[in-house]
Amino acid sequence: MPDVAQTAAATPPMAWAVFGLIVFVILGADLFYFNRRPHVAGLFESTVWAAVCVAAALGFNVGVYFWKGPEAALKFATVYVLEESLSVDNLFIFLLIFTYFKVPVSSRHRVLFWGILGAIAMRGVLITAGVALVQYFNWLLFLFGAILIYSGAKLVFSKEEAYEPSQTLVFRLTKKYLPVTEQYDGAHFLALENGRRLGTPLLMVLIMIETADLVFAVDSIPACLGQSQDPFIVLTSNIFAVMGLRALYFVIAGLMGSIRYLRPALALVLLFIGVKMLWEESRKHDFLPAGWGERLEITTGMSLAVVAAILGIAVVASFLRPKPAEDK
Repeated sequence: MPDVAQTAAATPPMAWAVFGLIVFVILGADLFYFNRRPHVAGLFESTVWAAVCVAAALGFNVGVYFWKGPEAALKFATVYVLEESLSVDNLFIFLLIFTYFKVPVSSRHRVLFWGILGAIAMRGVLITAGVALVQYFNWLLFLFGAILIYSGAKLVFSKEEAYEPSQTLVFRLTKKYLPVTEQYDGAHFLALENGRRLGTPLLMVLIMIETADLVFAVDSIPACLGQSQDPFIVLTSNIFAVMGLRALYFVIAGLMGSIRYLRPALALVLLFIGVKMLWEESRKHDFLPAGWGERLEITTGMSLAVVAAILGIAVVASFLRPKPAEDK
């Protein structure tokens, strides 16, 4: 495993400054321009904003190429594609939460913005902790690989169960200890009722979305650390992927039910990354039989190609063989 401290030190301060500036501009524009008033985000607006987020990530990746070299740029692209693809599955949960709570379409933009802002903060903490733990406890990469294989196998062999927000522990605890009104108050998270400051159902929705993202990160962050343990690469690519989630939701919300092979595709991605992690760590520690490690090295380019191929085949197959109308 590369020296994480040395890798982090090799990142020029200018790279962090540019990253911070881009995040500030994107989030600021989203909050003070696109999110300045509750409204229904149309397909055109969402597509443009999603394109802006993707373009920002691609432009930043060019910077990574010049700051840290071609291998780092390839790892950034791999982690970005991996995180973005795994995030699509999380959008299903968002849609179910919105549907269950009957959130007005005009208020979903605001919830997703603040939810993603919270997700960025959580990712920062979890990735920083994960990189530090891997640096001192190298065997954790074996554990992360096993977790990914288990998660992938679970997706393959377990039946797809309907997500029921009211059955979750977070829902029950929040309802028990957080005073919440029954009525929405526009796009506000808090409302004044009989002289008391109470949470609105929108606050409950925000808590549910943040919790769902935290659970989702248990799979996604180990998968990202399996590609790189450079905190700059993992953190920046993760945050770029998460920033585009809000616009991505509105772009593909109507298509999510049509991608019938998304679940098995994500299972294969998790299985592949988990096996890759175990294989690469076994190579580094000479746990493989003599000569095996030299015969097959799974490079970053190979990882990116495999992940992209799995997702591409799943999308094409879903449109060539769509779900029957009664199953959608």
